[in-house]
Amino acid sequence: MKTLLNLFLKPNCPLCNRPANTELCDYCQRQLLRCRFPLGTEFSAEIPICVWGQYKDVLKRTIAALKYNYHTELAKPLGYGLAETWLSTPQSRLTSVTVVPIPLHAAKLKKRGFNQAELLAKSFCELTGLSLCSQGLERIKETEALHELSPEQRLQEMQNVFNLGSDFRRRRPPSSVLILDDIYTTGATVKAAIETFKISGIPVAGVVAIATTQKPINR
Repeated sequence: MKTLLNLFLKPNCPLCNRPANTELCDYCQRQLLRCRFPLGTEFSAEIPICVWGQYKDVLKRTIAALKYNYHTELAKPLGYGLAETWLSTPQSRLTSVTVVPIPLHAAKLKKRGFNQAELLAKSFCELTGLSLCSQGLERIKETEALHELSPEQRLQEMQNVFNLGSDFRRRRPPSSVLILDDIYTTGATVKAAIETFKISGIPVAGVVAIATTQKPINR
């Protein structure tokens, strides 16, 4: 719990410990922007994918600080940045879509205490004005760490991972859904989510993510 003194002190940057007026200091903000893709960057996929930046350097460290060092305040600038990127795309005209964050398994959620994708989605929806459904998907299988697996192993590991979430079991979305995740790598997680929605007859308008390891097709 913060002390009375802490309430009057400016927080230090969680990445470099410099004084910061916002979530990150000016230096780290500039370094973070170097990871951002140009607006209109496209990726090869069956459905539209909107990504803020390349998973490297300060962006990689920022996501790690959010997920593993409990700096949940970083979800705000990251979510806002992703929202600005989304609003620059033709897909942003779809104002009736419902944003669904990729869920954590209940055991991991209990251990971590929060779902980073849900926090990002809240900031994303705050700026875009889109509806958020945090329980649109349910993760019913606890998977291994995907970064240690090959693309083929990831696809195998992600089979039968998701069920339709409690919110959509009660009431289906009025239109299509927009899947939100923190990192888009091979696409195995997103493909599993899309398949779950497809089986339930719910169309997917696209995918948004903060970062990707993939190379754009127009750069």
